[in-house]
Parts: sequence; structure tokens; C-alpha cells
Amino acid sequence: MTEITAALPTIPAGWPVHTLAQIREELCAPGMPFEMETVMIRGVPTRAWKNALPDLRGVLAAARTHGAADFLVYGEERVSFDAFHRAVAALMAALAARGVGKGDRVALAMRNLPEWPVAFMAVCALGAIIVPLNAWWTGEELAFALEDSGAKLLIADADRWMRIAPQAAGLPLQNVVVSRASGPLEGAERLEDLIGAPASWPALPDAELPPAEIASDDPAGIFYTSGTTGRPKGALGTHRNLATNIMTSAWSGAQSARRRGEGLPEPRPRVILLAVPFFHATAFSATLMGSLAGGSRLVLLHKWDTLEAMRLIEQERVTMTGGVPFIAWQLIEHPDRHKFDLSSLEAIAYGGAPSAPELVSAIWQTFGALPGNGWGMTETSATVTHHMAEDYLNRPSSCGPAAPVASLEIRADDGVTVLPPNTVGELWASGPMIVAGYWNRPEASAQTFVDGWVRTGDLAKLDDEGFCTIVDRAKDVIIRGGENIYSIEVENVLYEHPAVTDAALVGVPHRTLGEEPAAVVCLAPGTEAGEDELKAFVAARLAGFKVPVRIAFIAESLPRNANGKILKGELKAMLTDSVLAET
Repeated sequence: MTEITAALPTIPAGWPVHTLAQIREELCAPGMPFEMETVMIRGVPTRAWKNALPDLRGVLAAARTHGAADFLVYGEERVSFDAFHRAVAALMAALAARGVGKGDRVALAMRNLPEWPVAFMAVCALGAIIVPLNAWWTGEELAFALEDSGAKLLIADADRWMRIAPQAAGLPLQNVVVSRASGPLEGAERLEDLIGAPASWPALPDAELPPAEIASDDPAGIFYTSGTTGRPKGALGTHRNLATNIMTSAWSGAQSARRRGEGLPEPRPRVILLAVPFFHATAFSATLMGSLAGGSRLVLLHKWDTLEAMRLIEQERVTMTGGVPFIAWQLIEHPDRHKFDLSSLEAIAYGGAPSAPELVSAIWQTFGALPGNGWGMTETSATVTHHMAEDYLNRPSSCGPAAPVASLEIRADDGVTVLPPNTVGELWASGPMIVAGYWNRPEASAQTFVDGWVRTGDLAKLDDEGFCTIVDRAKDVIIRGGENIYSIEVENVLYEHPAVTDAALVGVPHRTLGEEPAAVVCLAPGTEAGEDELKAFVAARLAGFKVPVRIAFIAESLPRNANGKILKGELKAMLTDSVLAET
């Protein structure tokens, strides 16, 4: 195939034709598609999209209108929107027959399979609370989340169930449903016995959804995000949180068109290669919700493989992919890229990890596709800011302006004083996408969620137009290819080793992954432990992506300030210099 070598786009004369303020005044006016209203959310007056769907039952109703169009593609399996709706209705009935009702927690531990969104939507549409679990977690990590959430039922694929089963007796589970099991099951029933395999979903009854009373601010899910205590915390997301993202995504495209002076783009389905796990907020909130409502096709990967991704882009005429910067770099730099027709790509969007400014122009030059970026976190149900097209090409270090329903402030260390534009401070965010708090963590909730605002822990600045630039992230967070690694969790495991007396984990730069975890340890006098031994020790207790790629040893205790806090900046500089010297 001919390689795409598009020049950087020519900025239209007079661009931007409209300011952000002018566009918001126009498109958010009464009677316009992005009209806003003020609603009370947990006692706080909050701007919200007036035309947003009220809950996930409304999202399912919108999805049903897309009928025979393909919704999910996985290998040779193809699932239409109609077949998807039939499977959701069937699973809802099966769950209700097993006693699942409003407020009950149902855990979901599964890789990216067509069954994943069926389970997610079935649970939420019953008024129950879905608990998506990280499919890369170890059995111990999965068991902790099952215990913490109090899940009464688990829906898992066979691999995840094998990890959980040895610890199931001590968990609050009343029922376990397993998909794609090849052998006999003990203590569980087959999902296929309830709704059949995906190929059979079109033959399921065209049933209406079982009834459920759901309010917009009712809980929809517990979404685990690691915390500085070393154990994951469950962010309690609502139906409004998830539905908000549908309108926010549409807003971003409308804003870009009006910046050029064009009319509003006509809604049209996309073909999206989903290259990140469903359990990420980027996938279940920013991607799945909009695909259901807008009729887009989701092409699923068994696992990330660049060659397979390019084959699918060509075969399915994929128009959009991304998720994290790592994906874009892998596509750009693969030596066999020229063998595939990737000309269908219109956009590559990502967030969730540090991205180099040069990636922005590289996407356009390589594919002729528009780059997109954004900022959000699990606690904000993904998208708060979004950045794309000419705006992103002209501000490649920014993550964009906030959506109209969101507010951003840069505050001083006191958490109260709002700092002026172009001043670095802690980023605070508010809006209808902010979760209700942390599940069973009242103290952590009180510290993080204040009067409708979430204190993000990220250091950022806002320019005069409201474009946000993240300067640094929350201390102790390492983001490796979109996966959050919280230092204290890994450090606690290192401390369990009998030879380790002092340990610190920091991030070192990596061109495609953003950064990787590296550790510095001090051993107890008279003891011995090598790098491979400590890596294996961590790998036996935590998911593989959390294992340090490098472990350095120092003879003295780690450097600390007067308050006894480890000076991680010094350690990071030391390890970074070492990595750069070897490249």
C-alpha cells in the first residue's frame, strides 16, 4: 500500500473563526442541541446537559434503534445492535431470577469479549451496581475487590474464574456465572446456559427489558482506582456520570467544526478499534456509551497486537482508534505498516498517559488522521477536557478546554485560593461527570470530594482561554501505557521481602508507554537479594504491569527531607539518567 505522507494541515484563513466563548453561547442557548440546565446533584447546583439521556436504560433504548447494524466484532463473531439488545434483556431476566435487584453489586471480571458490554448494561439497567474488575489483576487482587464491594454475583470468563476460584469460599458471592469455559465447572454455571453464545443471540426473544425504577443520580457502578493507601478504592459512578460522556463527546466535534466556521457535523456512526480494556473508564464511559447511543461499531482485540490491529483497520475500515499514546506510537513505528491500507483512519485519540508533543504532528503526517487528546480520571468518569483537530495541533502540550458542563480551577495548597491564569497549582474539577465518592471510604471521600468538586492531585495551569495543561501528576502515580501504578502498593510488596529495609518506586520515561516503574532499594546489613529475585518476588504478588523494569541498589538508606519524606525526584533523576545512558 502507498504510505500516507500528508503535510500538516493548513490552518484556515482567520482561524479560529469563533472563540470558545462564542461557540458556547451559540450552541448552549435554549433550544439548541447542547442546551444546559442547572440540576441539584447531592445538594450542589450543577450545570448539566439538558438533552442527555437520563440513565442507562435510555442508552439501551437508543442502541435498540440501530437494529441490524453491526455493533460488536470479535474475530469471526459479529453481533448486531438488535442481537445485543436481545442478549441484554435475556441476561437481565436471568439475573433478576437469581435475586439481583436495585443496589446489589455484580462483579464483572472478563477480557474484551462481546459478553462484557452485555453484562455491564444488563446489570445497570436492572438498577444494580456493576463492579468491573481489572482483567490483569492477580487472584488476590480480584478477591480483594470482590470482598470490598460485597458483590453477590460474579460474571467472569474462564481465565479470571480460575484465578478467583481458589479464594471463592471466603467471598460473599452467592452465584458465579462463567463464559467460554472449555471444561467442567465447579461452583459456577455457564453464561451460555443463560443467554447462549454470541452467534445464537439473534434467535433470543425480542423481549422488553424487565422493569426497574432508576433515577439519574442512582449508582451505576463501582470503578476501582488505586489509591495512596496501597489498596484500590472504588469510585461510585452514577447513571448521570456515564450518560454525560455521550453529550460531551458530541460537543467536542461540534466545537471543532464551529472553530473552522463550519456548520454542525451530521451525526454518523464510526467504526472504532477498541484497543484498551473495557474496564478502563476510557472504554466503558467515553467509548462504549457513545457507541451504543450513536450506532458505532466496536472492533475488539483479544489482546493488543499491532499487526492484528492494522489488519482489522484495513478489513473493517476502522475510522477511529487510540486510547493511550502507546497505541499510536506502535502503529506509527511498526516496520510493516506500509503493507496495510490504513487510509480509513480519520482520528486517533487518547488520554490516560503522558504524551509527547511530537506525537500530535506524527499522527497527521503518518495517517492524515486528526489527533485527539483529553483529560479525565476514574473519579470524573473519563472526559472532562477534550482537545482535537487544529486546536490540538496548535497546542500540543495541552489537554484542551473543559466541556461546557464542567468547571476547572487551579487552587493553591490551601485547597481554597483560586490562582490566576498561567499559574501552576492543583487542578480541581466539577460537573455532572464527577462520581458520588468512594465506596465505603468516607474519610477518603471527604478529602477528595468537596462541595461538588474533586481535587485531582494533578498540578496544572489554565491559560487565558481556559486550555488546560497538566504540568505534573499526582505524586506517587506512574502511568504505564494507560495503566495506573501506585507506588506505595509496589513498595509495600518490596518491604515484605526479608532483605529489603528501604524501597521507593518512581517512573522513568519510555517513548511509547509514557513511563515505566523502576525501584531503588536498600538491603538490610548481612542480607543478599538480586534484581531478578526481587522482580520475581513482586511478580508473584501483583499484576505484571506493576513489576519494576529496573531495580537499583544503594548502600545507604534512601534520601529524605527534613520531614522524613523520600526525595523521589532525586531517585527519578538518577534512574532516568541511567536509562538514557543505556539507550
